[in-house]
Amino acid sequence: MRGASKDVLNEIERNLQDAMQVARSVIINPRLVPGGGALEMELSHRLNEYAKKIEGLQQWPFKALASSLEVIPRTLAQNCGANVVRVMTELRSKHSKDEGIWFGIDGNNGTISNMKELNIWDPVAVKIQTFKSAIESACMLLRIDDVVSGMKKSKKETAAPKQEDEGAPQDEGHTFGDERDG
Repeated sequence: MRGASKDVLNEIERNLQDAMQVARSVIINPRLVPGGGALEMELSHRLNEYAKKIEGLQQWPFKALASSLEVIPRTLAQNCGANVVRVMTELRSKHSKDEGIWFGIDGNNGTISNMKELNIWDPVAVKIQTFKSAIESACMLLRIDDVVSGMKKSKKETAAPKQEDEGAPQDEGHTFGDERDG
């Protein structure tokens, strides 16, 4: 392989390795889904529809997940230099109709297109791994948050006996912010 510089050569090598891994994934698991953010947008639409059927606070996790799935088509639109607000609005509109499952963002010109007609596909194995990694990352962040929150509480608990030893009045460690902080 040849390149203008070592950096260009390294980038070409990484691209070739990525292409080989995609080919490997398709051979191992030959199922494909429409690309261009079409799958993520359809999942987002369906989660939002499901959230409308749920009452109260239980609908918010579904809406949050739906919103996070829209990051993929939004990023594609930004990388294409498209008007992100218009493209996302049009894409949401397409996915609200029955034939919308195939519509995604054409990376060459930043427009909404039928991925089936353009023959743009993503391997299912890659999508599954992406979703698994995202869920694992979110769980890890929540666990870290629990540990940090637990450390804050334990510091408050260890600070309370010191006040007792000094003869200071007890206030049970509550402040106005404790109820909101959890």
